[in-house]
Amino acid sequence: MHLGMIVDTERCIGCDTCAIACKTENNLPDDVWWNNVWTVGGAQDHTPAATPGRPTMWFLTVACQHCENPPCVPVCPTGATYKREKDGVVLIDYDKCIGCGACVEACPYDGVRTRNADVIQRANPFSLGGYDIQPQQPATVSKCTFCEQRLEENRQPACVEVCPARARFFGDLDDPESEVSQLLETRESFTLHPEAGTKPSVHFLK
Repeated sequence: MHLGMIVDTERCIGCDTCAIACKTENNLPDDVWWNNVWTVGGAQDHTPAATPGRPTMWFLTVACQHCENPPCVPVCPTGATYKREKDGVVLIDYDKCIGCGACVEACPYDGVRTRNADVIQRANPFSLGGYDIQPQQPATVSKCTFCEQRLEENRQPACVEVCPARARFFGDLDDPESEVSQLLETRESFTLHPEAGTKPSVHFLK
C-alpha cells in the first residue's frame, strides 16, 4: 500500500478550510500550520496576476509531501523521522526528536515543517481535535501526518473530509482501481520540485 493525496487545483477555491481543519484536528500550537494555502497570482493573497488578456489566479495547498524517497529520513540523527513500511506515510516520533532542524534543512518544500517553540502556546484553554493524537512537544519539529490517528480508524484525513469544493482526494496509489489512481490516469497532474528526486505522494491536478 502507498497512501497519497491528490488536490484538484481547478476546484480549490483557496478558502483555508483544509488548513483550519488540520490545525484543529491535530491541536496545533498557535503559531504552527501544517497545511498552507498559497495564492498563485498577484503579490498579495487572493489577488490575481495582471496577465495580458485577463487576470489569472489559482491556489496551491502545500503540506508534507510524504515522499517515496524522503530526504528528511537519512539526515535525522536520532531516527525520529521515519517512513512507515505499511503505507509509506512519513512521521516524526516526538519522543526521539531533539529539534535540531536537520530535517527542515533537508526538505526541499518550503514551510511544511515547523520547530515548536520552547513554550507551546494555544489560544484555547482546552485541547482540540482527536483524542488519540500524538501530543505536541516543545522544541521539536512537527508536520502533516495525513492524520495518522484517523488512518488507524479507516477514516480520511481531516482536510479531505471538510473540503467544501471537494478538491481533495486520498487513497492507495498502488491500487489501480482506487479513486486517486483513476484520477491520475485520466487527468494531467504535477508534483512539486520533481527535480529533487523525492517522488512526492501528493499530486496536483491541473
